[in-house]
Amino acid sequence: MNSFGRLFRVTIYGESHQQAIGVVIDGVKPGTKFDEALLLNDLERRKAGAIGTTKRVEPDLPIITSGIYNGYATGSPIHIMFENKNTKSTDYDNLLKQPRPGHADYTGFVKYQGYNDNRGGGHFSGRLTTTIVTAGSVAKMMLKGSIESNLVQVGTLKDMKELDPYLKTVSEAFDSVGGIIEIKVNGLEVGLGEPFFDSVESKISHILFSIPAVKGVEFGIGFKGIELKGSEFNDQIIDETGKTKTNHNGGLNGGITNGNELVVRVFVKPASSIFLPQETFDFESKTIKTLKIEGRHDACIARRAVVVLENAVAIALADLMLERQARL
Repeated sequence: MNSFGRLFRVTIYGESHQQAIGVVIDGVKPGTKFDEALLLNDLERRKAGAIGTTKRVEPDLPIITSGIYNGYATGSPIHIMFENKNTKSTDYDNLLKQPRPGHADYTGFVKYQGYNDNRGGGHFSGRLTTTIVTAGSVAKMMLKGSIESNLVQVGTLKDMKELDPYLKTVSEAFDSVGGIIEIKVNGLEVGLGEPFFDSVESKISHILFSIPAVKGVEFGIGFKGIELKGSEFNDQIIDETGKTKTNHNGGLNGGITNGNELVVRVFVKPASSIFLPQETFDFESKTIKTLKIEGRHDACIARRAVVVLENAVAIALADLMLERQARL
């Protein structure tokens, strides 16, 4: 439910407008150096402020209550929390009777019998991705190799040098756009992955599809591989380290890392909360009415999701790394 991983185990809690959100990270080896600068930098990368992002800006200062002492992991669960300070809960009052199209207002209300906190999206809010970024930062403190991620497409735009003016136009039209984020990991050892059900693709896809607004995940060449024959798709091994001439499989064979670059691309849908009036069902009057959404929302959530998805991949890889080490 709210936990992920077997040996590197992450549990998140909180809602968008409650007092705080937080994460408990278990499985960090004692003596692991805690890189506070890495954590603060990743949190900064997630913050709003750029064109096309929400005007809700939280300080996101991590409050560490356990698991770290004198700059190193103690081996006990690490608990890190963040206070919610910049909330405007009244913006969500009307959504109880008229749920937002594309959002979890209706499904959450039904599933939790009306007891869920809907303010700011509650437990479904992108606010919770702060905890994923945090756990992923800790995961990167354990992983060998390097991980990087980039926004490679936003709506119809593929030249990211034009991103600001493009998103300014979208914002001024009171609409939103989606994006594609590419994550690349280098330096992974050969042999990570526990097929069948904990293959690298399975594990990474599991956590990525848990992130709000993620609608598609592909590895290597992905769906473009439909254009290739088997003779073209296969990656020719060219040396004793397993290096391949091409990397159509994205660094994986049989759900196991093969030593080449791991390549993952993720589609993040356009934000559901837009300022354009929308027609949707009103449960009080039992008729379709115009909905005008208030609040502070992103025109392109993919812009802030780059570090979220990067760190989600790091969490999955940290768990797979510990599983492999347990078998040696």
